[in-house]
Amino acid sequence: MKRAAYCLFETPLGLCGIAWREGENPSAPPAVAFFQLPEATAETTEARIARKTGGRKSSAPPPQIHEVIERVRKHLRGQLQDFGDVVIELDGAGQFERQVYEAARRIPAGQTMTYGELAKALGEPGAARAVGRALGSNPVPLIIPCHRVLAAGGRPGGFSAPGGRATKARMLATEGVSIVGGDKSLFPPLALLVFAF
Repeated sequence: MKRAAYCLFETPLGLCGIAWREGENPSAPPAVAFFQLPEATAETTEARIARKTGGRKSSAPPPQIHEVIERVRKHLRGQLQDFGDVVIELDGAGQFERQVYEAARRIPAGQTMTYGELAKALGEPGAARAVGRALGSNPVPLIIPCHRVLAAGGRPGGFSAPGGRATKARMLATEGVSIVGGDKSLFPPLALLVFAF
């Protein structure tokens, strides 16, 4: 694989970043290698994606990556998108992590599963914590929608992306998800979140 490149772009959630790698085969589409949700500042967002990918900054992403960026913007504006067709690179992910990511990608926008339900779907009913650890290492949040996986009883659970559970709450609210149980203070009414964008 060639060296990664990345770019930053504005969304209703804030400044995001995306990194990709071109394939060795010129006719192969670039693969998304990393997705960065907004940090507290633009500088921190850029520093994190540059450090995580070792990539160079690009002002002109390839057309396929530009299309993904536009779909992310639409999704975060409430025009829900399915990212299941986006080519991703999961170098460094083990077999179990890849199975978790593949299963999470099948959760449609506006729906959720618990860590335990996802573990059962994988045929590993006792692996809820392992599912949580795998999702905590997800290199492409939103594209692999780890925000749609909740703790038992519909509680929010963790979220390792910048902003933690508050970011998870905003992403779920964008998709119209109503949380039952858990810490409702993390999930204000959708109308309040719309004005926060």
